[in-house]
Amino acid sequence: MTRHLEYPDCSLYGQIAKTAKAYPDGCALSYYGRRITYRKLMEMIDRCGEALSSLHIQKGDSVAVILPNMPQTVIVFYALNKLGAVANMIHPLSARGEIEYYLQLSGSKVILALDGIAEKLEGLSADTVIIVSPDSFMPLPLRIAYRIRIKREPHDRMDWHTLMQQPGAPVTDMGKGADGAAALYTGGTTGKPKGILLTNLNFNALALQSMDACGCLLPGDRVLSVMPMFHGFGLGVCIHTVLTFGGTAILLPRFHPKEFHRLIARYRPNVIAGVPSIYEYLLRSDLGKLKLDFLKVAISGGDSLAVSTKRQLDRILRQHGSSARIREGYGLTECVTGSCLMPQESEKEGSIGLPYADTEYRIYDNQHQTALPPGELGEIILRGPTVMQGYLQNPEETARALQTHADGHTWLHTGDLGCMDADGYIYFKQRCKRVIVSNGYSIYPQAIENAILSCPEVSACAVVGVQDPIRGQLVQAFVVLKEHAATEQTEQALREICREQVAAYALPRKYVFLEALPKTLVGKIAYSQLEAMGSEEEDT
Repeated sequence: MTRHLEYPDCSLYGQIAKTAKAYPDGCALSYYGRRITYRKLMEMIDRCGEALSSLHIQKGDSVAVILPNMPQTVIVFYALNKLGAVANMIHPLSARGEIEYYLQLSGSKVILALDGIAEKLEGLSADTVIIVSPDSFMPLPLRIAYRIRIKREPHDRMDWHTLMQQPGAPVTDMGKGADGAAALYTGGTTGKPKGILLTNLNFNALALQSMDACGCLLPGDRVLSVMPMFHGFGLGVCIHTVLTFGGTAILLPRFHPKEFHRLIARYRPNVIAGVPSIYEYLLRSDLGKLKLDFLKVAISGGDSLAVSTKRQLDRILRQHGSSARIREGYGLTECVTGSCLMPQESEKEGSIGLPYADTEYRIYDNQHQTALPPGELGEIILRGPTVMQGYLQNPEETARALQTHADGHTWLHTGDLGCMDADGYIYFKQRCKRVIVSNGYSIYPQAIENAILSCPEVSACAVVGVQDPIRGQLVQAFVVLKEHAATEQTEQALREICREQVAAYALPRKYVFLEALPKTLVGKIAYSQLEAMGSEEEDT
């Protein structure tokens, strides 16, 4: 039976303002050991909102936020929300061409960006660019080390400190649940990324649903927030949910899965939420005599976790004194992030769990336009309060994703295949679309193929994902040249083209040159054959 919750008709700012009023001296953010209380966080958000209003940012405007996980990102996000603006969240490693596309799609004229990518922003169509450094809130020794490592070029742009000193009138929060809050990006089968517009209600509902599904979150709980804020998982769960229940979000601007076990030992989080790759590294780490009795919730999402891996992880957690078990979830950016989670005590191996409160799942037969009975394989569709408003400037894709059925309800068609058992547990089977999942990021091959095909020497290409025990998949490109054989210069040219047009996390790890791409009997590219070839290449 679907559980029902009450959702406030307010902004995200309004939601965390309630938390700050209840726990003003509680620690909201922890950044390299520096604690920021809820009272101090709200003061900085209010000041930032006043400063941003001096730039004539108004309700409904879109502002690009190109920052990693650090206090300024949290402050800016909620300050923009208080103004009624939409935070256009962009990966700092995005290629320049991608950033320009995101700005045009969203209409962003103001950018807040990491200092390390300042050169990439030269000449972009924006009225104001504000440069933000992660060292502002660092302890002094780390700040000095960062400034030595990052050699800043002189520029005449506004920086964070100058922004926060801008005069501005106090801002009144008038936000409602239906107002747009953030634009997040996901790839598209056509090669062009899609901007997903999410509302205040979407995020607030997710926070309350996540608290309900976890069942044991308490004010003061520490959450290792390593998932990035430009990702629905990071923004919706690791930040907004944490600040809704009064927890502490432990922020890190840079994270590598190899450091995961050391971070757990240092910060002693009560909750961790991440992608399978970080748990894979945990299996390979030497925990020694480390006690994990502080850890009570461990959630894995973003990709499938092998049953055997989950068993090993659960055993390690038990051996080190934790009551937590790895709980798999499922979701997609079109509903912020997770909308389904395994209960703590469930024994249903291979399942991604039960739907969140007020969220209904069906397994759908698109051919006959009907829901399938338990055990039958079909498309996973869902509806609930976290489902997006739509894709930015893309009514055709929006209509394909959000379909009104004969029952009168609008359903989100995920494009994923799965089934449901008689108890309502969901089982994810495979993706219908061509998509590579690496370290929890969805990478759509068409965009990479388009970049490679822009090279005049290339006749044809195909990009596939090759299985990797740590990252899930690695990106590999198969290329056919027009005339001559491949040389080191050819591969270097392709790497340069991709660096200019493709996000760093989606770059091919390997280029394989063929005389022709393998085809199926009906003349289509045999992607499964290329994936097998790629796996053989990796093995050798």
